[in-house]
Amino acid sequence: MEALMDKVIIKRYASYKDSNVAWLGVIPTHWKIEKGKWLFTKQERPVRNDDGIITCFRDGEVTLRTNRKTDGFTIALKEHGYQGIRKGDLVIHNMDAFAGAIGVSDADGKSTPVYSVCAPRILNHVNPYYYAYLLRDLAKSGFIESLAKGIRERSTDFRFNDFGLLLLNVPPKEEQTAIVQFLKRKTVLIDQAIGIKEKQIELLKERRRILIHKAVTRGLNPNVRLKYSGVEWIGEIPENWKVLPGLRFFKENKVNNIGMKENVVLSLSYGEVIIKPIEKLVGLVPESFETYQIVHPHDIIIRGTDLQNDKTSLRTGLAKNDGIITSAYINLGITNGTNPELLHYYLHALDITKILYKFGSGLRQNLSFDDFKRLPIVVIPLDEQIQIVEYLRMIEVKIKKAISLKEKEIEKLKEYKATLVNSAVTGKIKVC
Repeated sequence: MEALMDKVIIKRYASYKDSNVAWLGVIPTHWKIEKGKWLFTKQERPVRNDDGIITCFRDGEVTLRTNRKTDGFTIALKEHGYQGIRKGDLVIHNMDAFAGAIGVSDADGKSTPVYSVCAPRILNHVNPYYYAYLLRDLAKSGFIESLAKGIRERSTDFRFNDFGLLLLNVPPKEEQTAIVQFLKRKTVLIDQAIGIKEKQIELLKERRRILIHKAVTRGLNPNVRLKYSGVEWIGEIPENWKVLPGLRFFKENKVNNIGMKENVVLSLSYGEVIIKPIEKLVGLVPESFETYQIVHPHDIIIRGTDLQNDKTSLRTGLAKNDGIITSAYINLGITNGTNPELLHYYLHALDITKILYKFGSGLRQNLSFDDFKRLPIVVIPLDEQIQIVEYLRMIEVKIKKAISLKEKEIEKLKEYKATLVNSAVTGKIKVC
């Protein structure tokens, strides 16, 4: 990462002047300042019959919808007010520009009227890609959002009229192009480095999944003799282990908080049962927390709803505090002396390997306590339970630390990318 940053040789322009624009500060002496409406015109092109739908994404890509995953897009029954877009147009998403949805279209097509489609007023004066970088930099810095709120209270819209009134720096066209080429080269390298680290994080998570599943179904002794468990998705287990149904392990804790015996509100978040922050106890909360169920340390909390539509959330967590949680969750108590943390790891393994999705019933495939009564559970000797829990705690610490390190490196790369873009488009560094 450091080597990547070192490859940029910082050069400055010979002289600077005050732009008299607060957000710009000083700019190279030979750069000009002009309003956006003198650089671009808003286009209102007709739609052609063979035009595909263009989408402007928050990462700055403006492309045919068919070029990217379409899950979650709303398909309009009638294309009222749709407009034509041509390759090379600067496109601004009026409602999403504050989040970076600004870029140059890579194809001809058509779009919803919520987009401002802009073309250079004078071709040899403006490079649209340069202004896409500049406007996205304004978005990422929060400037566009603050501007929109100043114009329209409680709104983040950024329409062409708002863009047209902005005072923008205007380097010579050849410098605009040089800046664009420089940023394309550098940001590709940075994005590649980020992509590598994101893949490394996924590999760490996959290794964690494998180690947890192996520990709770095979134990820690690689030389132990194995036998078939009788359950396809469990596979082979050590000879001295056995499999019993969940009713031998679990009871359903379903005690309502009548009389407000507990007032600490808990939440299941990313596979952990946490104390819900007070500032989040607004909006969709019950009139009385008496309808919530009481939770004690070592209870296992399951979110068993809507398996059909949500296959990504983590659904199990081990309670560490007394408190209350929504009665929509399943609360499993341990009845036979098995280590609760081990059973949590076992259920967590079934969760992260998606085996839990084999169970459940109803149209939305919800889990119930009856599913856990029937669930095959591996019976492990007590001494091995303790060893496995200690081992998995150690694995959790190591992998969380490794993932945290990669995430910090990604954040540094993203900060470096943002700084590099800002420095180039505002003239703080000279790239040619």
